[in-house]
Amino acid sequence: MAQSDWAREHVDLYRASNGADGHIWDKLSAQGSFPCLLLTTTGRKSQTPRTSPLVYGWDGENYILIASQGGRPAHPAWYLNLAANPEVEVQVGADIFSALAHSAADDERERLWRMMTGVYPLFDEYQAKVATIREIPLVVLVRT
Repeated sequence: MAQSDWAREHVDLYRASNGADGHIWDKLSAQGSFPCLLLTTTGRKSQTPRTSPLVYGWDGENYILIASQGGRPAHPAWYLNLAANPEVEVQVGADIFSALAHSAADDERERLWRMMTGVYPLFDEYQAKVATIREIPLVVLVRT
């Protein structure tokens, strides 16, 4: 699936400003402002880098993502890419680093999900929308 124009523009702005513009995402002004990072995965078919702007939270030194795709029935491409190759690049503001991604373990999922809905409350709505189709993955990024 091709990246949307707004996502491409967000990535370009984020990179051009070294994270000064785009780190706090306010495009959904009715919902508030949210911290956003850039996640670069390796395309599972193309083997080319793919970058996505994503709302994030943090747990200690780890960054947390939710693969909601706005409550669509399928997992987002970035999640399928990191499932195939968990070595990723992350940009948080001006900080660019390598990380290893994994799905949250069952024993930490509930706690991390509650934390992330505190960051972006619509995640609960998205999960309810697709509850009979899929459990939305919760991803942990560990700096390497």
